[in-house]
Amino acid sequence: MGGRLPLLVSESAAIPPAAIPSDVTPAAAPTPAETDVLIIGGGVCGTALLFELARYTDLGHLTLVERYDQLAQVNSRATNNSQTIHCGDIETNYSLEKARAVKRTAEMIGRYAELLAPEQASRCVFRTPKLVLAVGERECAFLRQRFALFSPHFPAMELLEKAQIAEWEPAVALVDGVLRPEELVAIGIRNSPTAVDYEALAESFVQQARLALAGSERQLNLQLGTEAERLVPEADAIRVELRGPEGPYTLRARHVVVNAGAHSLLLAQRLGFGLQYSCLPVAGSFYFTPDLLRGKVYTVQNDKLPFAAIHGDPDVRAPGKTRFGPTALLLPLLERYRPASFWQFLQVLRLDWAVLAAFWQLFSVADIRGYILRNLLFELPWLGRRLFLADARKIVPGMQLEDLRFAKGYGGVRPQLIDKRNRRLMLGEVSIPAIPRLIFNVTPSPGGTCCLGNAERDLEVIAAQLGCRLDRQRLALELHGVPPTVIRSSGLGEQLEGQSDAA
Repeated sequence: MGGRLPLLVSESAAIPPAAIPSDVTPAAAPTPAETDVLIIGGGVCGTALLFELARYTDLGHLTLVERYDQLAQVNSRATNNSQTIHCGDIETNYSLEKARAVKRTAEMIGRYAELLAPEQASRCVFRTPKLVLAVGERECAFLRQRFALFSPHFPAMELLEKAQIAEWEPAVALVDGVLRPEELVAIGIRNSPTAVDYEALAESFVQQARLALAGSERQLNLQLGTEAERLVPEADAIRVELRGPEGPYTLRARHVVVNAGAHSLLLAQRLGFGLQYSCLPVAGSFYFTPDLLRGKVYTVQNDKLPFAAIHGDPDVRAPGKTRFGPTALLLPLLERYRPASFWQFLQVLRLDWAVLAAFWQLFSVADIRGYILRNLLFELPWLGRRLFLADARKIVPGMQLEDLRFAKGYGGVRPQLIDKRNRRLMLGEVSIPAIPRLIFNVTPSPGGTCCLGNAERDLEVIAAQLGCRLDRQRLALELHGVPPTVIRSSGLGEQLEGQSDAA
């Protein structure tokens, strides 16, 4: 029924394809004893920071270490997330304040893609329609109110009645060619950067970082298959003990940023930081169907549940398939398919009375208890598919059991943090205060969406600490779409004219 819409490409400001390196694995080179900035973690957040450091600062030596042999193999892997740019427009669990904040950073991904050659952009960022669907009188009344509140801040929003929904997404509003009987309304966004292959995006960040340094004496060192084992703060640097393919070695960094998901919390707590947090890993599974949807279709969030509502998305890596989910499974692992991460989970759980109190508060809500039990049953081979079908029919009422197939090997773990001081489950990302020259970031959803915005935040801290030049004008122009006249009047820094590029 569906069909893939055009990919996000831009001819303007495109970097010639011939200039793009064909791989992301660096040539063998001796490991430096010192570096200006060390980034730990090669997911989309770590590589976004590497790109911004390379393109917008004049730092002479940048290093990124990733413990896997490839970039973006944990939360940023294409199969381990919902492949969505979360703008707050169709995510009904976002307040207006949060939606406006996320929108600013989410739009940076689309603007970044305009810097790329069309071929590379088409592998990273995609344009599809998207909508959030309300079913029944109560949900429809809620969504109409939300449209009235949000649409002045999101002018691309459209309020869709049942017939219009049928035009956008026939499988959602029609059963056997007839409009479904329930009351329906939706908020839709017709054509915007909506879907992302975060794995491909991370690879592109590294490629563009290299291009920014090409032809200069500045250096970028990418160490794959390398794990950070210990961080030791010193007077003017951080000494990091690493283990790579050839054994252990030590690197001194003037500044360190840890962007390693739940492992950021593990490393922070080993140094005595972030002890006020515990970690509750929430795994998400998915189901595949044939090509039923043209774009993303979300549903209204149950405000009693701190977990994402089910949605359907055309999968960017599996043409002709729509992916439904995610489920929410509490799993004692920091990585979904890595059993050894159970022992690391125990370290960051830090089980005590405060954690138990947060669990009690969470599970004392009947809706949450029922939701968690139902999602546990979704994992069962025979029963799970039948239970999930009932939920998926809220989006596609004509879906049949034979349409559904469990997406084996899909789904990652979101490291949701527990605030032990306030005894509550936290949603969203956390940057853990440590010491000057050291930052720990834990970035569950919408961390991928905000990767460039979070990198910009850390970029400011690094520039202040190390005293390097930061080309704020170029960053604002390229990633925020702020024209030079606005930059000059805002007092962000020196004039664009005559200022050299970071490359």
